[in-house]
Amino acid sequence: MSIYNLPDLRAQIDQLDVEIQSLITQRARLAQQVAQAKNAEKELLHFYRPEREAEVLRNVMIRNQGPLSNDTLTRMFREIMSACLALQNPLNIAFLGPAGTYSQAAVYKHFGHAAQNIPLQTIDEVFREVEVGTADYGVVPIENSTEGGVNQTLDCFVKTPLKICGEIDLPIHHHLLSMVNQLEQVERIYAHPQSFAQCRGWLDNRLPIIERIAVNSNAEAARRAAKETGAAAIAGKAAAEIYQLQIVASRIEDDVNNTTRFAVLGQQKVPLGNDDKITYKTSLLLSNPNKPGALYHLLEPFANNGVNMTRIESRPSRQGIWDYIFFVDIEGHIKDTPVVKSLQALEKHTSLIKHLGSYPVINDQLINDQ
Repeated sequence: MSIYNLPDLRAQIDQLDVEIQSLITQRARLAQQVAQAKNAEKELLHFYRPEREAEVLRNVMIRNQGPLSNDTLTRMFREIMSACLALQNPLNIAFLGPAGTYSQAAVYKHFGHAAQNIPLQTIDEVFREVEVGTADYGVVPIENSTEGGVNQTLDCFVKTPLKICGEIDLPIHHHLLSMVNQLEQVERIYAHPQSFAQCRGWLDNRLPIIERIAVNSNAEAARRAAKETGAAAIAGKAAAEIYQLQIVASRIEDDVNNTTRFAVLGQQKVPLGNDDKITYKTSLLLSNPNKPGALYHLLEPFANNGVNMTRIESRPSRQGIWDYIFFVDIEGHIKDTPVVKSLQALEKHTSLIKHLGSYPVINDQLINDQ
């Protein structure tokens, strides 16, 4: 016989639901008052504040005593913040569409479901819509854990005035989708080039002679597969549901830890928050003359000032043969003293230093130094 009284437990849950709803309502009303206060100041308004969001989520993690995980609790609070932010000023977020892409999943993960989505056909269009102000922010893939940088995105950073305001790490699980239900019936496969690369081993082993056709996004691949007999697409479960396709094969990515990092694009610079425990990352674009020791001179100042470099990637500059630019991620904010000293030293050897953005790292690292 159970020692718990089920009706009593349900009654307690019902009472807690009443209290939770009341508190959420109070929070929403305070968010409206925040909007009124910002409007009264008549300054350049940025209703979305990444540094403030990081502080809120860090406090959520610190308070967490289980049984829910940090990931679950932060996801719930993101949705609450998303709904409250929509009361202040609904955000328009551009992403690589159509509906059902991993980019859209990244939008939901970072901005919640209250933000308005603007699906676009290319990464270049995402940059352009944010630059002209049609979209408040954009979300673009910047690198994959197995295939490296997304060249289209990196090339757009060379000329854009936009800043990176945040980042999103999204586990990527690819599925083979089709109107047919057997591999033997698949005649051609559509996918984004990055997805083909991330599933190369599986495809070479299971479907080595099937035609592979590159398209702008996996959702576009799914849309085509839904209209063509014998066609299949590499995409996620969301695309399968939207385009009513069957999952012919699941988890076909070669690396079980396959993850894509997305950048949040905006017109604002993210300031240092009030919480000195928040971890920041800074992204830079660097270039220097093509001569012996050039790369060494790029790296030396960071090492000398104790700044940890987490990523470096090169791309042709398109200014001359064998001339390259470097995309660099370092730990710290652009205003941190070690970063300032590093950049001052870099100016002696570098022909170009472009600050792409400083932004908080929102994950369990937020509570490492509590």
